[in-house]
Amino acid sequence: MSSAAHPYSALPDHCFWSRAHGTGQPLDPMPSNSDNTADGFTRHSEFHLTRTTRIATAGSCFAQHIARYLRKGGFSVLDGEPSHPVIAPEIAARHGYGIFSARYGNIYTARQLLQLMQRATGDFCPVEDRWIGDGAQLIDPFRPTLQPGGFSDAATFEADRSRHFSAVRDVMRRADVLIFTLGLTEAWRAREDGAVYPLAPGVAGGKFDPDRHEFVNFSVEDTVADVNEFLKLVRLENPALRVILTVSPVPLAATARADAHVVAATGYSKAVLRVAAEQLAQGDAGITYFPSYEIITAASVRGRYFGADFRSVEQVGVRHVMEVFSRHFTPEIAEQSGADTTGQQTKRPGDLALIAARRVERALDVICDEQQLDEVAT
Repeated sequence: MSSAAHPYSALPDHCFWSRAHGTGQPLDPMPSNSDNTADGFTRHSEFHLTRTTRIATAGSCFAQHIARYLRKGGFSVLDGEPSHPVIAPEIAARHGYGIFSARYGNIYTARQLLQLMQRATGDFCPVEDRWIGDGAQLIDPFRPTLQPGGFSDAATFEADRSRHFSAVRDVMRRADVLIFTLGLTEAWRAREDGAVYPLAPGVAGGKFDPDRHEFVNFSVEDTVADVNEFLKLVRLENPALRVILTVSPVPLAATARADAHVVAATGYSKAVLRVAAEQLAQGDAGITYFPSYEIITAASVRGRYFGADFRSVEQVGVRHVMEVFSRHFTPEIAEQSGADTTGQQTKRPGDLALIAARRVERALDVICDEQQLDEVAT
């Protein structure tokens, strides 16, 4: 065999499957060494989060894990729409408070994110901007599950939406970094003006009309263009905003494609989002990709990060994701957490991540609108 040098000769171990994963042993869910080949990174992030970094969060269901972990860790996660202090946390959560940095609920697609900002700035006013519930209450088509029972009258509805849009503008203007989790490519939109909904009309409000509503499955090009357009709009007032992009590892609850198995539809959706995230990170120095998707779905973990339904992410998986996140984006704080002010050894970063994950699970289950699609079917 020739010993001549070739393009792979001098590459580091993380470039090779056998060297990155050893001899076929399952990936250690909590790597204790500094070997980055075990966590999906080849080098530490070029920018770090500190206690004073103003963080905005948005995205799909999985993004809630990151937001809660950071809050529990004492980070400055912006909350533009806090609930009244006398309201119990579990009740506030059911009304969409404290889940993300504003009360927008799950944002599954990049088009949703773009249109949220366009609506908040007055650049886009959807024709179908409210639904009438069974009891004549008003439902926000873009936040259909965040006001149980709907709004009692137009004045209340419009006042709440005005506060919401003000909070969105304020959060995006003040944030130093936005952590956004891409979740889906499938969506439903209005034929008249292209307004995209988080759920199909009829699932949690409204009435589906094939003459007024249509299915769309966004492409790589669509996703890249939508994120770039969103950033262009936000950076008019916040030019220094940085973005940490992730892709949700959670499979689709249901696909609207009758010609595709939900597993194949999930594969397509995640492939599109992963490619789009890579293109965005490669094309914008202010965007970093964090491999939560790879950590959870890697062949080396042998599926044990998913629950019995093969969809829900187990605590050990969340713990692994957040330990890796801490190692790369908050290394100074992770090091400081190893000892208290008296020099006594305290909890390791991994322990802190586990404690935070357990608190999160006790406080509130992940709220996922998309799950209602499966509930409707059954």
